[in-house]
Amino acid sequence: MPETLDITKYKSNVAPDWCPGCGDFGVLVSLQKACAQLEINPKDVMVVSGIGCSSNLPGFFGSYGMHTLHGRGVAIAQGVKLGNPDLTVIATGGDGDGYGIGIGHFIHAMRRNINITYIVMNNQIYGLTTGQASPTTLFGVQTKSTPEGSIEVPINPIELALVSGATFIARGFSGSQEQLSDLMAKAIQHKGFALLDIFSPCVTYNKVNTYPWFRERVYSLQEESHDVNNWEAAMKIARSPDNRVPTGIFYKTINPTYESLDAGLKFGPPAKQRLGLKSEEAQVLINSFK
Repeated sequence: MPETLDITKYKSNVAPDWCPGCGDFGVLVSLQKACAQLEINPKDVMVVSGIGCSSNLPGFFGSYGMHTLHGRGVAIAQGVKLGNPDLTVIATGGDGDGYGIGIGHFIHAMRRNINITYIVMNNQIYGLTTGQASPTTLFGVQTKSTPEGSIEVPINPIELALVSGATFIARGFSGSQEQLSDLMAKAIQHKGFALLDIFSPCVTYNKVNTYPWFRERVYSLQEESHDVNNWEAAMKIARSPDNRVPTGIFYKTINPTYESLDAGLKFGPPAKQRLGLKSEEAQVLINSFK
């Protein structure tokens, strides 16, 4: 009989050490629920991250994982997926990691339509380095690096994803776990690049975009009968004023994935191919790395 998978199967032996009340706790639990719902065996999951508070997530999740370099999580995730397309590959990180130093990798992964899921915990601040303005900090907000208020226009990740070719674009709120775990399950099931931008409040350094701030503003696109196949409508909603924060699926479409078009993968996952060496030659190669 197949083993029944529940949320405990996706918990690691390392307890999360985020600040009490951090929105990332809700993201972690929602991801565990989504994988349990989809009954994905933990051995078939790879979670890759960059650097930041949120990028500690792979250590708290019971699967294969890699904690890589700042802004490079998506780049590594692409390599993992091309090396073994049979894996469910999930990249996780924060707004500074993904929309700042990692933005180049983010854009190119979307235009390639690599079949990975990218979960961004967007707290609109640099939390790990104690409260500087990030690429998504709202105009005028005072932070440690902008004591008189930010003078930069923030990046709109939904708008950027729409013009860069992502084939599944959604937004969640860590304070709405039921909706969030459902969005994660849909993103993971999607064949192509899936972005899930999640407002995950930083309770220590962001005193503006708090749980009450979001609860007064968030609403579900699916409850308002938004057509997820309408790119123009999605773009219009992505430009909503700050007094309304849409969540749910903005846009989705089906396009060929990079892996389906890559001639190098026609013989199956490279990770499972024979090296073309005799056993004794392979052993010499393996020993050279010891």
